[in-house]
Amino acid sequence: MYNFIGNFNAFMKRPFLVFLGFTVLISASLAFTRHKDPGYKNLQILPKDITEKQMDSVMHHFNESLSVKCSFCHVRNDSTNKLDFANDNSPHKNKAREMMKLTNKINDDYFDVTGGQRTITTQLMVTCYTCHHGSTDPAVRAAPKMLQQQSPLRPLNDTTRRTQ
Repeated sequence: MYNFIGNFNAFMKRPFLVFLGFTVLISASLAFTRHKDPGYKNLQILPKDITEKQMDSVMHHFNESLSVKCSFCHVRNDSTNKLDFANDNSPHKNKAREMMKLTNKINDDYFDVTGGQRTITTQLMVTCYTCHHGSTDPAVRAAPKMLQQQSPLRPLNDTTRRTQ
């Protein structure tokens, strides 16, 4: 009887060790392949799986297109004295969401350059800068002729360029 128990224990050790080895190997590989979750909260327009680099790019585009700082759309938490990015109490943040929907619709309806689904990295034809040109309020009428001559040159392939 003792010999049977000894053989049974030896037999059970091998599968257990193999199972344990696979478990450790799978756990280790998952630990190294898991991407850091930036943990963004309250994303309503931007994709939920946006990376930190992509989010920074979008926010920098807003900063430069409207010549504003982060606090223009994001409110400060008084207890931590830091910006509360998930907070929706800023009217500018809510207006930015509306404008993102608008530009997305315009790009989808009139400038579908991808021929398919747009992603966060798709080059857009209509952006914040299209109307804002570095100002918080978009221009509602053309600049006077004198200022138009001082504006930066448009690219040569710009189809809206006038020939004189």
